[in-house]
Amino acid sequence: MKKTCVITGGSSGIGLSIMQLFLANDYQVFNLDLCPSSCGEFKECDVTNGEQVTKIIADIAKTQAIDVLISNAGIHYSANIENTSEADFERVFNINVKGAFAAIKAVLPSMKQQQNGAIILMASDQALVAKHNSFAYNLSKAALASMAKTTALDYAQDNIRANAICPGTIETPLYHQAINNYCEKSGANAEEVHQEEAKLQPLGRLGQPEEVAELALFLASNKAKFITGSLQVIDGGYTAQ
Repeated sequence: MKKTCVITGGSSGIGLSIMQLFLANDYQVFNLDLCPSSCGEFKECDVTNGEQVTKIIADIAKTQAIDVLISNAGIHYSANIENTSEADFERVFNINVKGAFAAIKAVLPSMKQQQNGAIILMASDQALVAKHNSFAYNLSKAALASMAKTTALDYAQDNIRANAICPGTIETPLYHQAINNYCEKSGANAEEVHQEEAKLQPLGRLGQPEEVAELALFLASNKAKFITGSLQVIDGGYTAQ
């Protein structure tokens, strides 16, 4: 019988690669996103609306047990604390943190009932290290890392595992958008910025979404059944420097 995976923000970037890989490994995948997806079972959802998240996931759980949650929905915002407005701060946290909070709460009844489940939060290398002009984003990703650890401890007795993936610089539409925004503000050359970003990684290149997807599939599998409360870094060696 197919296992069921619920993912938030699965319509592009890392989320899309995860969906494609899980589908290829015989999972039934439900994608909660505002933008339609090219694969999986799309459920239009605003993750900042907790009631909407709860209802959609509860409806899924009526017909099948939920084996895996991947909380991936998120946005990037580049600014230091002085240049971060209260509205921008709330927007980052509502999507990156409140969305994960709602999704975890919604899947727990199903996972507790079957005494099994894997929760994977998409954090960042910024859960471990700081970066310039990344006040709100950095803070939100550190919050997700904490959420993974506390959830792991609180629900270990239910055989529910929770881990956070901490990607470094991954070549996604979100990455390209951030570079383009930077170049518009600074006048920098985009190709040169891409080359500099690659040089910052000890492996000398950017990560690819498919590589993060492989890690997510492993953490969801029984091969990782003794791994919980961990921060799984996939950053080409960046945070080891």
